Amino acid sequence: MEILIISGLSGGGKSRAASYLEDIGYYIVDNLPAEMMSKFAAFCAASCGRYDRVALVYDVRAGEPFNLLIETVEKIKESGVKCRLLFLEAETRTIINRYKETRRVHPLAGKKLNVEQAIQLEREMMQPVRDHADFVLDTTGFSTAKLRGEILSLFGDQNSCNGLNVNVQSFGFKHGIPLEADLVFDVRFMPNPYYVESLKHKTGLDSAVQEFVFSFQQTNEFLKQLENMLSFLLPLYAEEGKSVLVLAIGCTGGHHRSVAIAHEIASYIAKEGYQVTENHRDISR
Repeated sequence: MEILIISGLSGGGKSRAASYLEDIGYYIVDNLPAEMMSKFAAFCAASCGRYDRVALVYDVRAGEPFNLLIETVEKIKESGVKCRLLFLEAETRTIINRYKETRRVHPLAGKKLNVEQAIQLEREMMQPVRDHADFVLDTTGFSTAKLRGEILSLFGDQNSCNGLNVNVQSFGFKHGIPLEADLVFDVRFMPNPYYVESLKHKTGLDSAVQEFVFSFQQTNEFLKQLENMLSFLLPLYAEEGKSVLVLAIGCTGGHHRSVAIAHEIASYIAKEGYQVTENHRDISR
């Protein structure tokens, strides 16, 4: 079991970091006081693996002495749970600009303090937490893709190709193109098993249909070209910071050709090391 505590300056990028961690399987809890963390850690440890990777967001809103967080981290470690602390910060001018863009109010700003003074006060208050952190990220000048890349580099599965999850789904054009699709490929040029009586009531997951579909040269040439395209595109999507890519393969009804091709493409993508899910939207229609 692993607990990652995300802390740092307001406007430093904690919320975005948490969302990227959620993309790679962390269970996120925002604004959890330190005095509740030990009990939550015990609850997660007793959950039979349901909460193996947890990220807790902690900041100045907790309104408690920060030495309590440090003591809690050490207590969790002593219990045998892997516990690490990530601290995010940025230059004052960058944080001010981020607050201007979002039009949010700094949690320490008020009648007595302007935003710059509030940031300086928070920086001083959070210094003990920063000094105790396992990782410190200065997000000044970070694009969203850069921050995501840093988070995945530190905490992602090294075999998951930067956290890109590819959803491969088959569909039938007569039922409409999936609205969520990023890439759509039409395989209606392939010979249709529907017109073979012994295959008509089977699907592209049946070996007999797969053998028919892949018995044609154009099918195998298409598959080769598509795999070459994906081997070029997927690393670029991952590098740009895309977390989910929906790849849709369509035939007329969504029972035969698209199912067989989608199944084969999903297997190829998995072998390339990406997280992949396979879905056949219209197979039972």
